[in-house]
Amino acid sequence: MSEDGYKIRDQSAVHFITFATVQWVDVFSRYYYIETVLESLRFCVKEKGLKLHAWCIMSNHIHLIISAENGNLSDIIRDFKKFTSQKILEQIENNKEESRRNWMLWIFKQAGANNNRNEAYQFWQQDNQPIQLDTIDFTLIKLNYIHNNPAKAGLVERPEDYLLSSARDYNGGKGLLPIEHLTAAFTLRP
Repeated sequence: MSEDGYKIRDQSAVHFITFATVQWVDVFSRYYYIETVLESLRFCVKEKGLKLHAWCIMSNHIHLIISAENGNLSDIIRDFKKFTSQKILEQIENNKEESRRNWMLWIFKQAGANNNRNEAYQFWQQDNQPIQLDTIDFTLIKLNYIHNNPAKAGLVERPEDYLLSSARDYNGGKGLLPIEHLTAAFTLRP
């Protein structure tokens, strides 16, 4: 893929995006870091026009299927990544009970030093590899991939049993975050 191959070209289209931590550090094995991501996603939905269609938080990465109400998806992603990285790094620094604190901060500091876009630390890997979801068939492949991720990892037997995903929303239950079902997203698009 070329340098600009993974780019959001249609800011209002539905996209599959993955955010991974630097060096795939298992930050999200602690719930207080997960809560920061959940709170930020709720804020982006309520205040920034993010349409959250599907999601899953794993120990070191997050999968999303998202779009933007106002056609500003890149801005929302930038703000989300900036806020969550600053907040989680602050939480790690201030948590004296975090047994992995020095190790994680060292990794994030090394990554930051190797990237001229950062002042000190780098929390998220640079590339999100956004993929525009143009067809219902391809969208269903990505939706199933997201929801089956925890089951494939052996964390749950059934996708809808995993608390940190939208699988239960697609199986008649209620999840932790407000989502807009993909059927609505494709019905509204021309």
